[in-house]
Amino acid sequence: MDIFKKFQFFGILAILISGFAISGFYTFSDAEYSRSEKGNSRPLTISKALLKDKIKGGWAGQTIGVTFGWPTEFLYRGTFIQDYQKIVWHDDYVTEAMHVFPGLFDDVYMDLTFVDVYERYGLSAPADSFALAYARSGYELWHANQAGRYNTLHGIPAAKSGHWLNNPHADDIDFQIESDFAGLMSPGMPNSASAISDKIGHIMNYGDGWYGGVFVSNMYAQAFVNTNINEVVEEALKAIPKQSKFYQCIADVIRWHKKYPRDWKQTWFEIQKKWAEERGCPEGVFQPLNIDAKLNAAYVVLGLLYGEGDFTKTMEISTRAGQDSDCNPSTAGGILGTMIGYDKIPAYWLTALQKAENTNFSFTNLSLNKVYELSFKHALLNIEANHGKVHDMFVEIPKELVRTVAFEESFAGHYPKETVAFKKVSSEKLEFTFDGIGFVLKGHARRQNSSVPDSSIKAELIIDGQKMEEIDLPTKPAIRRTDLCWRYGLSKGKHRVKLQILGPDSGYELVSNDFLVYDNIVISR
Repeated sequence: MDIFKKFQFFGILAILISGFAISGFYTFSDAEYSRSEKGNSRPLTISKALLKDKIKGGWAGQTIGVTFGWPTEFLYRGTFIQDYQKIVWHDDYVTEAMHVFPGLFDDVYMDLTFVDVYERYGLSAPADSFALAYARSGYELWHANQAGRYNTLHGIPAAKSGHWLNNPHADDIDFQIESDFAGLMSPGMPNSASAISDKIGHIMNYGDGWYGGVFVSNMYAQAFVNTNINEVVEEALKAIPKQSKFYQCIADVIRWHKKYPRDWKQTWFEIQKKWAEERGCPEGVFQPLNIDAKLNAAYVVLGLLYGEGDFTKTMEISTRAGQDSDCNPSTAGGILGTMIGYDKIPAYWLTALQKAENTNFSFTNLSLNKVYELSFKHALLNIEANHGKVHDMFVEIPKELVRTVAFEESFAGHYPKETVAFKKVSSEKLEFTFDGIGFVLKGHARRQNSSVPDSSIKAELIIDGQKMEEIDLPTKPAIRRTDLCWRYGLSKGKHRVKLQILGPDSGYELVSNDFLVYDNIVISR
Protein backbone atom coordinates (compact mmCIF):
# COMPACT_ATOMS: atom_id res chain seq x y z
CA MET A 1 0.00 0.00 0.00
CA ASP A 2 1.58 3.34 -1.07
CA ILE A 3 1.59 6.43 1.14
CA PHE A 4 -1.44 8.02 -0.54
CA LYS A 5 -3.49 4.84 -0.19
CA LYS A 6 -2.54 4.65 3.48
CA PHE A 7 -3.67 8.24 3.92
CA GLN A 8 -7.03 7.44 2.32
CA PHE A 9 -7.43 4.31 4.42
CA PHE A 10 -6.75 6.00 7.74
CA GLY A 11 -8.79 9.06 6.76
CA ILE A 12 -11.83 6.88 6.03
CA LEU A 13 -11.21 4.86 9.18
CA ALA A 14 -11.26 8.10 11.17
CA ILE A 15 -14.66 8.92 9.68
CA LEU A 16 -16.08 5.52 10.49
CA ILE A 17 -15.00 5.51 14.12
CA SER A 18 -16.02 9.09 14.88
CA GLY A 19 -18.87 8.88 17.39
CA PHE A 20 -20.79 12.00 16.64
CA ALA A 21 -24.37 13.10 15.90
CA ILE A 22 -24.50 11.25 12.58
CA SER A 23 -22.10 8.40 13.07
CA GLY A 24 -19.66 7.79 10.23
CA PHE A 25 -20.73 10.86 8.28
CA TYR A 26 -18.69 13.77 9.60
CA THR A 27 -15.38 14.23 11.33
CA PHE A 28 -17.02 16.47 13.95
CA SER A 29 -20.40 17.20 15.46
CA ASP A 30 -22.61 20.22 14.94
CA ALA A 31 -21.31 21.74 18.17
CA GLU A 32 -17.74 21.33 16.99
CA TYR A 33 -18.73 22.82 13.63
CA SER A 34 -19.92 25.94 15.40
CA ARG A 35 -16.66 26.17 17.34
CA SER A 36 -14.65 25.76 14.16
CA GLU A 37 -16.38 28.82 12.73
CA LYS A 38 -14.91 30.81 15.62
CA GLY A 39 -11.35 29.95 14.83
CA ASN A 40 -10.79 26.27 14.14
CA SER A 41 -9.82 26.04 10.47
CA ARG A 42 -10.00 22.24 10.30
CA PRO A 43 -11.91 21.35 7.10
CA LEU A 44 -15.09 19.33 6.95
CA THR A 45 -14.53 15.76 5.84
CA ILE A 46 -17.47 13.97 4.30
CA SER A 47 -17.67 10.68 2.46
CA LYS A 48 -18.54 10.80 -1.21
CA ALA A 49 -21.36 8.35 -0.58
CA LEU A 50 -22.99 10.70 1.91
CA LEU A 51 -22.36 13.73 -0.27
CA LYS A 52 -24.14 12.08 -3.16
CA ASP A 53 -26.98 10.92 -0.90
CA LYS A 54 -27.54 14.49 0.23
CA ILE A 55 -27.45 15.86 -3.33
CA LYS A 56 -30.00 13.24 -4.36
CA GLY A 57 -32.09 14.17 -1.33
CA GLY A 58 -32.11 17.81 -2.43
CA TRP A 59 -33.33 17.07 -5.96
CA ALA A 60 -35.79 14.46 -4.72
CA GLY A 61 -37.18 16.74 -2.03
CA GLN A 62 -37.87 19.63 -4.37
CA THR A 63 -39.53 17.38 -6.96
CA ILE A 64 -41.74 15.78 -4.32
CA GLY A 65 -42.64 19.20 -2.91
CA VAL A 66 -43.68 20.79 -6.19
CA THR A 67 -45.79 17.75 -7.05
CA PHE A 68 -47.48 17.72 -3.64
CA GLY A 69 -48.49 21.36 -4.05
CA TRP A 70 -49.75 20.87 -7.60
CA PRO A 71 -53.53 21.20 -6.98
CA THR A 72 -53.19 24.11 -4.52
CA GLU A 73 -50.95 26.61 -6.33
CA PHE A 74 -52.32 30.15 -5.90
CA LEU A 75 -55.78 28.90 -5.00
CA TYR A 76 -55.25 29.98 -1.38
CA ARG A 77 -54.28 33.63 -1.49
CA GLY A 78 -54.31 35.38 1.85
CA THR A 79 -55.62 32.31 3.64
CA PHE A 80 -54.16 28.97 4.64
CA ILE A 81 -55.44 25.52 3.74
CA GLN A 82 -57.53 24.15 6.58
CA ASP A 83 -56.49 20.97 8.37
CA TYR A 84 -59.60 19.08 7.33
CA GLN A 85 -58.78 19.45 3.63
CA LYS A 86 -56.76 16.48 2.45
CA ILE A 87 -54.02 17.18 -0.08
CA VAL A 88 -53.71 14.38 -2.63
CA TRP A 89 -50.71 12.03 -2.80
CA HIS A 90 -50.42 8.54 -4.25
CA ASP A 91 -47.76 6.19 -5.61
CA ASP A 92 -48.09 7.36 -9.24
CA TYR A 93 -48.51 11.06 -8.52
CA VAL A 94 -45.15 12.35 -9.77
CA THR A 95 -45.49 10.41 -13.04
CA GLU A 96 -49.05 11.70 -13.46
CA ALA A 97 -47.97 15.31 -12.92
CA MET A 98 -45.14 15.03 -15.44
CA HIS A 99 -47.57 13.91 -18.13
CA VAL A 100 -50.64 16.00 -17.27
CA PHE A 101 -49.01 19.33 -16.43
CA PRO A 102 -45.31 19.45 -17.38
CA GLY A 103 -45.29 23.22 -16.77
CA LEU A 104 -45.73 22.47 -13.06
CA PHE A 105 -42.02 21.72 -12.88
CA ASP A 106 -40.80 25.17 -13.94
CA ASP A 107 -38.76 25.49 -10.77
CA VAL A 108 -37.03 22.19 -11.62
CA TYR A 109 -36.49 22.53 -15.37
CA MET A 110 -35.08 26.02 -14.90
CA ASP A 111 -32.55 24.53 -12.46
CA LEU A 112 -31.76 21.81 -14.98
CA THR A 113 -31.11 24.38 -17.70
CA PHE A 114 -28.40 25.92 -15.55
CA VAL A 115 -26.98 22.51 -14.62
CA ASP A 116 -26.74 21.70 -18.33
CA VAL A 117 -24.89 24.96 -19.05
CA TYR A 118 -22.34 24.12 -16.36
CA GLU A 119 -21.95 20.68 -17.88
CA ARG A 120 -21.36 22.07 -21.37
CA TYR A 121 -19.22 25.11 -20.55
CA GLY A 122 -17.70 24.41 -17.14
CA LEU A 123 -17.67 26.36 -13.89
CA SER A 124 -16.42 29.51 -15.61
CA ALA A 125 -19.44 29.73 -17.96
CA PRO A 126 -20.36 33.43 -18.39
CA ALA A 127 -23.70 34.78 -17.20
CA ASP A 128 -24.99 35.41 -20.72
CA SER A 129 -24.66 31.71 -21.55
CA PHE A 130 -27.18 30.90 -18.81
CA ALA A 131 -29.48 33.70 -19.96
CA LEU A 132 -29.45 32.57 -23.57
CA ALA A 133 -29.94 28.91 -22.66
CA TYR A 134 -33.25 29.49 -20.92
CA ALA A 135 -34.35 32.38 -23.15
CA ARG A 136 -34.13 30.14 -26.22
CA SER A 137 -35.77 27.13 -24.58
CA GLY A 138 -39.31 26.07 -25.43
CA TYR A 139 -40.79 25.68 -21.97
CA GLU A 140 -43.39 27.91 -20.34
CA LEU A 141 -42.31 30.79 -18.12
CA TRP A 142 -44.05 33.46 -16.09
CA HIS A 143 -43.39 36.70 -14.22
CA ALA A 144 -39.69 37.56 -13.64
CA ASN A 145 -38.48 34.57 -15.63
CA GLN A 146 -40.58 35.59 -18.63
CA ALA A 147 -39.38 39.18 -18.29
CA GLY A 148 -35.79 37.95 -18.17
CA ARG A 149 -36.37 35.84 -21.26
CA TYR A 150 -37.79 38.82 -23.16
CA ASN A 151 -34.96 41.09 -22.03
CA THR A 152 -32.31 38.57 -23.03
CA LEU A 153 -33.85 38.05 -26.47
CA HIS A 154 -33.85 41.81 -26.93
CA GLY A 155 -30.22 42.38 -26.07
CA ILE A 156 -30.27 43.42 -22.44
CA PRO A 157 -27.19 41.87 -20.74
CA ALA A 158 -27.59 39.33 -17.96
CA ALA A 159 -26.36 41.68 -15.23
CA LYS A 160 -29.12 44.23 -16.01
CA SER A 161 -31.96 42.00 -17.17
CA GLY A 162 -33.48 41.53 -13.73
CA HIS A 163 -33.11 45.14 -12.56
CA TRP A 164 -36.41 46.68 -11.52
CA LEU A 165 -36.10 49.49 -14.05
CA ASN A 166 -36.06 46.81 -16.76
CA ASN A 167 -38.32 44.30 -15.04
CA PRO A 168 -41.55 45.07 -13.12
CA HIS A 169 -41.33 41.58 -11.62
CA ALA A 170 -37.87 42.08 -10.07
CA ASP A 171 -39.04 41.14 -6.55
CA ASP A 172 -41.04 38.10 -7.64
CA ILE A 173 -40.23 34.60 -6.49
CA ASP A 174 -38.57 33.33 -9.67
CA PHE A 175 -34.87 32.97 -8.83
CA GLN A 176 -35.81 31.86 -5.33
CA ILE A 177 -37.53 28.77 -6.73
CA GLU A 178 -34.71 27.85 -9.12
CA SER A 179 -31.60 28.59 -7.05
CA ASP A 180 -31.50 25.08 -5.58
CA PHE A 181 -28.79 23.99 -8.03
CA ALA A 182 -26.43 26.71 -6.74
CA GLY A 183 -26.59 25.36 -3.20
CA LEU A 184 -26.45 21.72 -4.25
CA MET A 185 -23.19 22.30 -6.10
CA SER A 186 -21.78 24.28 -3.14
CA PRO A 187 -21.85 21.82 -0.20
CA GLY A 188 -20.71 23.60 2.94
CA MET A 189 -19.63 26.58 0.79
CA PRO A 190 -22.20 29.36 1.29
CA ASN A 191 -20.07 32.02 -0.35
CA SER A 192 -19.81 29.92 -3.50
CA ALA A 193 -23.61 29.63 -3.50
CA SER A 194 -23.85 33.42 -3.23
CA ALA A 195 -21.36 33.96 -6.07
CA ILE A 196 -23.29 31.64 -8.37
CA SER A 197 -26.50 33.42 -7.40
CA ASP A 198 -24.94 36.77 -8.23
CA LYS A 199 -24.00 35.58 -11.70
CA ILE A 200 -27.31 33.96 -12.60
CA GLY A 201 -29.95 35.44 -10.31
CA HIS A 202 -29.68 38.93 -11.73
CA ILE A 203 -30.83 37.65 -15.11
CA MET A 204 -34.39 37.64 -13.80
CA ASN A 205 -34.42 39.33 -10.38
CA TYR A 206 -33.03 42.15 -8.27
CA GLY A 207 -33.28 43.30 -4.65
CA ASP A 208 -35.53 41.13 -2.50
CA GLY A 209 -36.24 38.94 -5.51
CA TRP A 210 -32.54 38.19 -5.83
CA TYR A 211 -32.09 37.80 -2.08
CA GLY A 212 -34.62 34.97 -2.19
CA GLY A 213 -32.23 32.94 -4.34
CA VAL A 214 -29.19 33.87 -2.28
CA PHE A 215 -30.99 32.82 0.91
CA VAL A 216 -32.28 29.54 -0.49
CA SER A 217 -28.96 28.53 -2.04
CA ASN A 218 -27.24 29.35 1.26
CA MET A 219 -29.72 27.15 3.15
CA TYR A 220 -28.85 24.29 0.81
CA ALA A 221 -25.12 24.87 1.36
CA GLN A 222 -25.64 24.89 5.13
CA ALA A 223 -27.85 21.77 5.00
CA PHE A 224 -24.82 19.67 4.03
CA VAL A 225 -22.95 20.50 7.22
CA ASN A 226 -25.61 20.98 9.87
CA THR A 227 -28.28 18.68 11.25
CA ASN A 228 -30.21 21.43 13.06
CA ILE A 229 -32.74 23.06 10.73
CA ASN A 230 -32.97 26.19 12.90
CA GLU A 231 -29.23 26.74 12.51
CA VAL A 232 -29.43 26.09 8.76
CA VAL A 233 -31.96 28.94 8.47
CA GLU A 234 -30.11 31.33 10.79
CA GLU A 235 -26.70 30.77 9.20
CA ALA A 236 -28.11 31.29 5.70
CA LEU A 237 -29.77 34.55 6.73
CA LYS A 238 -26.33 35.99 7.51
CA ALA A 239 -25.79 36.26 3.75
CA ILE A 240 -28.59 38.85 3.45
CA PRO A 241 -28.05 42.54 4.34
CA LYS A 242 -29.84 43.47 7.56
CA GLN A 243 -31.23 46.70 6.10
CA SER A 244 -33.17 44.78 3.45
CA LYS A 245 -36.86 44.03 3.84
CA PHE A 246 -36.08 40.40 2.99
CA TYR A 247 -33.80 40.02 5.99
CA GLN A 248 -36.26 41.75 8.30
CA CYS A 249 -39.13 39.51 7.16
CA ILE A 250 -37.24 36.25 7.73
CA ALA A 251 -35.80 37.50 11.03
CA ASP A 252 -39.38 38.16 12.14
CA VAL A 253 -40.41 34.59 11.28
CA ILE A 254 -37.51 33.25 13.35
CA ARG A 255 -38.52 35.51 16.24
CA TRP A 256 -42.20 34.56 16.03
CA HIS A 257 -41.30 30.87 15.93
CA LYS A 258 -39.49 31.32 19.24
CA LYS A 259 -42.47 33.21 20.66
CA TYR A 260 -45.08 30.71 19.40
CA PRO A 261 -43.09 27.46 19.14
CA ARG A 262 -46.13 25.18 18.92
CA ASP A 263 -48.48 27.29 16.78
CA TRP A 264 -47.48 27.79 13.14
CA LYS A 265 -50.82 29.38 12.35
CA GLN A 266 -50.21 32.20 14.83
CA THR A 267 -46.91 32.92 13.14
CA TRP A 268 -48.68 32.76 9.76
CA PHE A 269 -51.08 35.47 10.97
CA GLU A 270 -48.15 37.59 12.14
CA ILE A 271 -46.55 37.25 8.69
CA GLN A 272 -49.80 38.36 7.06
CA LYS A 273 -50.20 41.39 9.26
CA LYS A 274 -46.72 42.75 8.64
CA TRP A 275 -45.43 41.36 5.34
CA ALA A 276 -48.33 40.52 3.01
CA GLU A 277 -48.22 43.86 1.17
CA GLU A 278 -47.29 43.55 -2.53
CA ARG A 279 -45.52 46.55 -4.07
CA GLY A 280 -43.90 45.20 -7.21
CA CYS A 281 -45.61 42.53 -9.28
CA PRO A 282 -48.26 44.32 -11.39
CA GLU A 283 -50.55 41.30 -11.17
CA GLY A 284 -50.38 41.22 -7.37
CA VAL A 285 -50.64 44.88 -6.36
CA PHE A 286 -54.19 45.59 -5.09
CA GLN A 287 -54.95 41.87 -5.57
CA PRO A 288 -54.89 38.86 -3.22
CA LEU A 289 -52.17 37.25 -5.36
CA ASN A 290 -48.74 37.60 -3.76
CA ILE A 291 -45.77 36.17 -5.61
CA ASP A 292 -43.27 38.34 -3.73
CA ALA A 293 -40.08 36.47 -2.85
CA LYS A 294 -39.84 37.43 0.81
CA LEU A 295 -43.44 36.52 1.69
CA ASN A 296 -43.14 33.11 0.07
CA ALA A 297 -39.69 32.62 1.61
CA ALA A 298 -41.38 33.29 4.95
CA TYR A 299 -43.72 30.38 4.23
CA VAL A 300 -40.73 28.18 3.38
CA VAL A 301 -39.09 29.05 6.69
CA LEU A 302 -42.43 28.54 8.44
CA GLY A 303 -42.50 24.98 7.12
CA LEU A 304 -38.86 24.29 7.96
CA LEU A 305 -38.95 25.63 11.52
CA TYR A 306 -42.29 24.18 12.54
CA GLY A 307 -41.62 20.97 10.61
CA GLU A 308 -38.78 20.29 13.06
CA GLY A 309 -36.90 18.02 10.67
CA ASP A 310 -39.94 15.86 9.92
CA PHE A 311 -40.33 15.61 6.13
CA THR A 312 -44.10 15.07 6.09
CA LYS A 313 -44.81 17.83 8.61
CA THR A 314 -42.60 20.23 6.63
CA MET A 315 -44.46 19.39 3.41
CA GLU A 316 -47.82 19.97 5.03
CA ILE A 317 -47.06 23.33 6.65
CA SER A 318 -45.18 24.90 3.74
CA THR A 319 -48.02 23.89 1.40
CA ARG A 320 -50.88 24.85 3.67
CA ALA A 321 -49.47 28.37 4.11
CA GLY A 322 -50.88 29.16 0.64
CA GLN A 323 -49.91 31.52 -2.22
CA ASP A 324 -47.16 29.80 -4.29
CA SER A 325 -47.95 26.55 -2.55
CA ASP A 326 -46.19 24.22 -4.97
CA CYS A 327 -42.90 26.11 -5.13
CA ASN A 328 -42.71 26.70 -1.37
CA PRO A 329 -42.88 23.01 -0.36
CA SER A 330 -40.50 22.32 -3.24
CA THR A 331 -37.93 24.66 -1.70
CA ALA A 332 -38.52 23.43 1.85
CA GLY A 333 -38.47 19.78 0.74
CA GLY A 334 -35.24 20.26 -1.18
CA ILE A 335 -33.45 21.87 1.76
CA LEU A 336 -34.68 19.29 4.25
CA GLY A 337 -34.00 16.48 1.76
CA THR A 338 -30.41 17.70 1.57
CA MET A 339 -30.07 17.79 5.34
CA ILE A 340 -31.46 14.30 5.99
CA GLY A 341 -30.37 12.69 2.71
CA TYR A 342 -32.23 10.74 0.05
CA ASP A 343 -32.26 7.50 2.02
CA LYS A 344 -34.01 9.15 4.96
CA ILE A 345 -36.96 10.51 2.93
CA PRO A 346 -39.98 8.45 4.02
CA ALA A 347 -41.13 5.71 1.63
CA TYR A 348 -44.59 7.31 1.53
CA TRP A 349 -43.02 10.07 -0.58
CA LEU A 350 -40.11 8.31 -2.19
CA THR A 351 -42.07 5.49 -3.83
CA ALA A 352 -43.91 7.86 -6.16
CA LEU A 353 -40.72 9.72 -6.98
CA GLN A 354 -38.73 6.60 -7.84
CA LYS A 355 -41.26 5.63 -10.49
CA ALA A 356 -40.46 8.86 -12.33
CA GLU A 357 -36.70 9.12 -11.86
CA ASN A 358 -35.92 8.01 -15.42
CA THR A 359 -38.43 10.38 -17.04
CA ASN A 360 -36.96 13.49 -18.63
CA PHE A 361 -38.46 16.81 -17.54
CA SER A 362 -40.25 18.69 -20.30
CA PHE A 363 -38.05 20.46 -22.86
CA THR A 364 -34.89 18.93 -21.34
CA ASN A 365 -32.86 15.78 -21.88
CA LEU A 366 -32.41 15.38 -18.14
CA SER A 367 -34.18 13.05 -15.74
CA LEU A 368 -33.67 12.94 -11.98
CA ASN A 369 -31.30 9.99 -12.29
CA LYS A 370 -29.19 11.94 -14.78
CA VAL A 371 -29.15 15.12 -12.72
CA TYR A 372 -28.15 13.22 -9.56
CA GLU A 373 -24.92 12.30 -11.35
CA LEU A 374 -24.33 15.69 -12.96
CA SER A 375 -24.97 17.62 -9.77
CA PHE A 376 -22.61 15.34 -7.83
CA LYS A 377 -19.97 15.85 -10.51
CA HIS A 378 -20.37 19.63 -10.38
CA ALA A 379 -20.19 19.64 -6.59
CA LEU A 380 -16.84 17.82 -6.71
CA LEU A 381 -15.51 20.26 -9.30
CA ASN A 382 -16.72 23.20 -7.24
CA ILE A 383 -15.13 21.84 -4.07
CA GLU A 384 -11.78 21.68 -5.85
CA ALA A 385 -12.29 25.14 -7.36
CA ASN A 386 -12.82 26.49 -3.84
CA HIS A 387 -9.58 24.98 -2.51
CA GLY A 388 -11.10 21.78 -1.19
CA LYS A 389 -9.74 18.30 -1.82
CA VAL A 390 -11.40 15.35 -3.54
CA HIS A 391 -10.08 11.89 -2.65
CA ASP A 392 -11.19 8.45 -3.77
CA MET A 393 -13.81 7.99 -1.07
CA PHE A 394 -14.20 11.33 0.69
CA VAL A 395 -13.83 15.07 0.24
CA GLU A 396 -12.42 17.84 2.38
CA ILE A 397 -14.23 21.18 2.32
CA PRO A 398 -12.56 24.30 3.75
CA LYS A 399 -14.51 26.10 6.46
CA GLU A 400 -15.69 29.62 5.68
CA LEU A 401 -17.59 32.36 7.44
CA VAL A 402 -20.73 33.52 5.67
CA ARG A 403 -20.20 36.80 3.81
CA THR A 404 -23.11 39.21 3.45
CA VAL A 405 -23.89 40.12 -0.16
CA ALA A 406 -24.29 43.69 -1.42
CA PHE A 407 -27.37 45.72 -0.55
CA GLU A 408 -29.83 46.49 -3.32
CA GLU A 409 -33.48 47.52 -3.33
CA SER A 410 -36.19 47.33 -5.97
CA PHE A 411 -38.88 50.02 -6.37
CA ALA A 412 -37.17 52.30 -3.86
CA GLY A 413 -39.37 55.30 -3.10
CA HIS A 414 -42.26 53.92 -5.18
CA TYR A 415 -45.59 53.12 -3.56
CA PRO A 416 -48.70 51.80 -5.33
CA LYS A 417 -51.32 54.53 -5.61
CA GLU A 418 -54.13 52.99 -7.67
CA THR A 419 -55.08 50.61 -10.42
CA VAL A 420 -57.07 52.35 -13.14
CA ALA A 421 -59.51 50.40 -15.31
CA PHE A 422 -58.61 50.89 -18.96
CA LYS A 423 -60.20 48.17 -21.09
CA LYS A 424 -58.79 49.29 -24.42
CA VAL A 425 -58.12 47.38 -27.63
CA SER A 426 -56.48 49.13 -30.57
CA SER A 427 -54.51 48.45 -33.71
CA GLU A 428 -53.19 52.04 -33.64
CA LYS A 429 -52.42 53.36 -30.15
CA LEU A 430 -53.18 53.22 -26.44
CA GLU A 431 -53.26 56.56 -24.63
CA PHE A 432 -53.96 57.63 -21.05
CA THR A 433 -53.04 60.15 -18.33
CA PHE A 434 -52.06 59.59 -14.71
CA ASP A 435 -50.88 61.52 -11.67
CA GLY A 436 -47.80 60.06 -9.96
CA ILE A 437 -44.15 59.15 -10.48
CA GLY A 438 -44.49 55.87 -12.37
CA PHE A 439 -46.82 53.43 -14.10
CA VAL A 440 -47.13 49.94 -15.53
CA LEU A 441 -49.47 49.45 -18.49
CA LYS A 442 -50.62 45.85 -18.23
CA GLY A 443 -51.61 43.94 -21.34
CA HIS A 444 -50.13 42.31 -24.43
CA ALA A 445 -50.02 42.26 -28.20
CA ARG A 446 -52.15 39.69 -30.00
CA ARG A 447 -53.38 38.44 -33.37
CA GLN A 448 -56.92 39.48 -34.20
CA ASN A 449 -57.72 35.98 -35.42
CA SER A 450 -56.06 32.62 -36.06
CA SER A 451 -55.79 33.22 -39.81
CA VAL A 452 -52.77 35.49 -39.36
CA PRO A 453 -49.43 34.15 -38.08
CA ASP A 454 -47.76 35.21 -34.85
CA SER A 455 -45.67 38.28 -35.43
CA SER A 456 -44.35 41.29 -33.55
CA ILE A 457 -45.85 44.75 -33.19
CA LYS A 458 -43.42 47.65 -33.25
CA ALA A 459 -44.43 50.56 -31.05
CA GLU A 460 -42.91 53.60 -29.43
CA LEU A 461 -43.52 54.83 -25.91
CA ILE A 462 -44.13 58.57 -25.70
CA ILE A 463 -44.44 60.33 -22.33
CA ASP A 464 -45.41 64.00 -22.19
CA GLY A 465 -44.65 64.32 -25.89
CA GLN A 466 -41.13 62.86 -25.59
CA LYS A 467 -40.15 59.54 -27.14
CA MET A 468 -38.79 57.29 -24.40
CA GLU A 469 -38.15 54.02 -26.23
CA GLU A 470 -39.07 51.86 -29.18
CA ILE A 471 -40.62 48.56 -28.11
CA ASP A 472 -40.92 45.19 -29.80
CA LEU A 473 -44.15 43.42 -28.74
CA PRO A 474 -44.32 39.78 -29.90
CA THR A 475 -47.75 38.16 -30.12
CA LYS A 476 -46.43 34.66 -29.42
CA PRO A 477 -47.12 33.93 -25.71
CA ALA A 478 -43.83 32.09 -25.06
CA ILE A 479 -41.75 35.16 -25.90
CA ARG A 480 -44.29 37.88 -25.10
CA ARG A 481 -43.41 40.88 -22.93
CA THR A 482 -44.86 40.50 -19.43
CA ASP A 483 -46.38 43.99 -19.57
CA LEU A 484 -46.86 46.40 -22.46
CA CYS A 485 -44.74 49.22 -21.05
CA TRP A 486 -43.71 50.91 -17.81
CA ARG A 487 -41.70 53.80 -16.44
CA TYR A 488 -40.48 54.60 -12.95
CA GLY A 489 -38.80 57.65 -11.43
CA LEU A 490 -40.74 60.32 -13.30
CA SER A 491 -41.21 63.78 -11.85
CA LYS A 492 -44.15 63.94 -9.46
CA GLY A 493 -47.30 65.18 -11.17
CA LYS A 494 -49.55 64.55 -14.13
CA HIS A 495 -48.24 62.72 -17.19
CA ARG A 496 -49.64 61.73 -20.56
CA VAL A 497 -48.64 58.32 -21.93
CA LYS A 498 -49.05 57.14 -25.51
CA LEU A 499 -48.05 53.73 -26.85
CA GLN A 500 -48.08 54.33 -30.61
CA ILE A 501 -47.97 51.40 -33.03
CA LEU A 502 -45.50 51.95 -35.87
CA GLY A 503 -46.87 50.80 -39.22
CA PRO A 504 -50.31 49.64 -38.01
CA ASP A 505 -51.56 46.31 -39.34
CA SER A 506 -55.24 45.39 -39.09
CA GLY A 507 -54.31 41.77 -38.31
CA TYR A 508 -52.74 42.67 -34.95
CA GLU A 509 -53.69 44.75 -31.95
CA LEU A 510 -52.78 45.81 -28.42
CA VAL A 511 -55.07 44.93 -25.55
CA SER A 512 -55.08 46.27 -21.98
CA ASN A 513 -57.50 46.05 -19.10
CA ASP A 514 -55.84 48.44 -16.65
CA PHE A 515 -52.70 50.27 -15.59
CA LEU A 516 -50.97 50.60 -12.23
CA VAL A 517 -49.90 53.99 -10.86
CA TYR A 518 -47.07 54.67 -8.38
CA ASP A 519 -46.49 57.71 -6.18
CA ASN A 520 -43.60 58.64 -3.89
CA ILE A 521 -45.70 58.68 -0.72
CA VAL A 522 -47.70 55.99 1.04
CA ILE A 523 -51.37 56.58 0.29
CA SER A 524 -53.49 56.31 3.45
CA ARG A 525 -56.98 54.93 3.10
